[in-house]
Amino acid sequence: MGLIESLFIYGGDLMNINWYPGHMKKTRETIAKSLSLVDIVFELIDARIPYSSRNPVIDDIVKNKPRILILNKMDLADPKFNKIWKDHFQEQNITTILFNSLDKKNIRTLIDTANSMVEKNRQTYKQKGIINKPVRAMILGIPNVGKSTLINNLSGRKGARTGNVPGVTRGNQWIKTRSNMELLDTPGILWPKFEDKDVGLSLAFIGSIKDDLLDMETLALRLIERLMIKEDKKLEERYKISVSNKTALQVMEDIALKRGCIIRGGEIDYTKVSNIILDEFRKGTIGRITLEFPETGE
Repeated sequence: MGLIESLFIYGGDLMNINWYPGHMKKTRETIAKSLSLVDIVFELIDARIPYSSRNPVIDDIVKNKPRILILNKMDLADPKFNKIWKDHFQEQNITTILFNSLDKKNIRTLIDTANSMVEKNRQTYKQKGIINKPVRAMILGIPNVGKSTLINNLSGRKGARTGNVPGVTRGNQWIKTRSNMELLDTPGILWPKFEDKDVGLSLAFIGSIKDDLLDMETLALRLIERLMIKEDKKLEERYKISVSNKTALQVMEDIALKRGCIIRGGEIDYTKVSNIILDEFRKGTIGRITLEFPETGE
């Protein structure tokens, strides 16, 4: 199968991947049952793809429970669109903060915001003689959106395993922090099926879908197509190439030549260059990039 003809495996594209394993169904049920144990919900989404990384199922589960929407990985997203997205959610009366889990100021802002939102509950506890009761928060979000990193920085310890692949957290776990807060970590929860292939692509770009389920060469090609429309200058600056009047495949091959991704016989090593492009996008090496915009989602 050639590069141009190849598509995502298992049915041709991401729309047809039905990967709702049993543990995710169980996760949804467990989350619903655990809501009564917490005072507030922290919902993490990825600032690079705020539309695609918001699981609509979470709205149905959380309902009216106090919630903070955390636009995580803001340091990897375009600062201009970070503000636009925050304003977009605030207009919907959703308490929203821009967030970088490694920034101590962001951590403090999150703690202060949470304490403010549950102050009424805390006063009720005091009236009952319960003093200094910890605020209990549930952490929700899709896989690989940064939940474990957030917990580790709130708690000041390596309490939750972290990784760059989805599925690291397997079960609910309570974690104490140094700020009179207890966190309930939950496994990442995804949709039963992707009805919109662009949502599936966006999730694959940031690594929320396991790479071994995907054709990485085609995924990298689709990412180049997206970047050529939205961030062509950053592609040119990072790889010292020109993208003008070129196809995505030609751009990929130019990058391969610049990075020495050549195999015996002088042919392009598409696998190697694809991994480079995806890795550098996910780490923010290509630049601070936002792929989605509030007006249309896409």
